[in-house]
Amino acid sequence: MPAKPIIVITGATSGLGQLAAVELAKKGAHLVLTARSEKRADTTANILKNLAPDSKVKFFFGDLSLMRDVRRIGNEIKAVYPKIDVLVNNAGLHAFEQRITPEGFSEMIAVNYLAPWLLTHTLLKPLMDSKNARIVNVASEASRNHGKLKLPQDLTDTSKFTAGGSSRIYGKTKLLNIMFTGELARRLDKTGITVNALNPGFNVTGLGRELGFSSALAKILKFLHIGNPQKGADIIVRLVTELQYSGVTGEYFNVGTGKSIIPVYPGGDISMQNQLWNATEELLKQKDLY
Repeated sequence: MPAKPIIVITGATSGLGQLAAVELAKKGAHLVLTARSEKRADTTANILKNLAPDSKVKFFFGDLSLMRDVRRIGNEIKAVYPKIDVLVNNAGLHAFEQRITPEGFSEMIAVNYLAPWLLTHTLLKPLMDSKNARIVNVASEASRNHGKLKLPQDLTDTSKFTAGGSSRIYGKTKLLNIMFTGELARRLDKTGITVNALNPGFNVTGLGRELGFSSALAKILKFLHIGNPQKGADIIVRLVTELQYSGVTGEYFNVGTGKSIIPVYPGGDISMQNQLWNATEELLKQKDLY
């Protein structure tokens, strides 16, 4: 990897993404960050300037729940950076009620799965042109609570759910991330690009900000030393930078140990991974978003 790698990170204006961005900036990375809010982008830029004064950062703005924005952001990044060394698909959302995007998708499916799928596809050429690029997808062991996967129906399911039922939907989106990682790794075999997923552990971040008691919960967990987001950021940084992960692809790594873990079924099922890829591609083509 170059001395000053160009690293694209989604969801880097808060939580794990912001912590990972700071650590990567300290290591000399040129950061390319997506943001929806200019205010949050300015705050993040100031944090980076204070903690890594020599860091370079550029923001691209858009709403990752809208695939037209995702594609536009990808094309804008590609126009500025003909070579990209790392893509970290980190942005995530745990919604506690169903919201449907203007494009007709469930918001959690759109942000957590379709956005990384489409952004990765849009940036494949600059990733290939950099040689030995790395794609890192933030998944979760929440995937073990996914109910039952139904393809292609789950990609377009906009059924209402309660806060209590939201965990199953969130877990399903993270399962899709793991499956996408496996299929993409095979499709990019011998290109020099590696693709891996990770479990960042349970983290006290802004992910669950829609819960009315989330700030109080965060204080309690912090007091009990549970859910330290620095650990989640650490595994992201390790997968991006460490030599031990060079050439390793199609794996799912755990927070803390950094060791490979076996995903819940059908996370590692090749035929289901392929079915998911084809269903996603067809869905985005139908909506003229691919």
